[in-house]
Amino acid sequence: MGSRAQGDWSQGRTVVADTGRVLRISVVGNSGSGKTNIARGVAAALGVPHLELDGVFHQPDWQPLETSEFRRIVSDFTAGPGWVVDGNYSKVRDIVWGRADTVVWVDPPRHRVMGQLLRRTLHRMATRAELWNGNREPWSNLFRLDPEQSILAWAWTSHARYRARYLAAQADPANAHLTFRRLRTPADAAALLSDARRARN
Repeated sequence: MGSRAQGDWSQGRTVVADTGRVLRISVVGNSGSGKTNIARGVAAALGVPHLELDGVFHQPDWQPLETSEFRRIVSDFTAGPGWVVDGNYSKVRDIVWGRADTVVWVDPPRHRVMGQLLRRTLHRMATRAELWNGNREPWSNLFRLDPEQSILAWAWTSHARYRARYLAAQADPANAHLTFRRLRTPADAAALLSDARRARN
């Protein structure tokens, strides 16, 4: 497969000269940024499996999966030759990033994240949509200010923290084996999906 060119994907330039090498992708970003939809689209375009970490971690009644089991499941999944994993969990980041070749950082402005998240949350609450393992978003979350109990409060307070985390990660020599692609706009996301489709053909 081809070599990895360097550059800033967020500015719309081609960063990978031959994207056939891009087969193991970590998709990260704030809640409501659109990372899961993007991850699903990229996985479908490349023809590789997709794992949503939230769906593994959140067990019935929102109970967290025990760490060793969480790591085992993620380790088994990422042992394959190609995959897309989405989520920000530090408990398994060493596994995912240690095996990934690409990190897609979905980073729209905070106002867009909050608008998308509010619409998504209201839809899930109104339809009583099941998220993972029988869990549903309760209406009470709309009125809570504790980030541990409200996805809206979590996204608002986490936005700057995630941005600082992933900016630092791009500059960390420990991640030199990874190509980072930062998506700021819908056009960036569309370009990524287009690249993924070309990579499979």
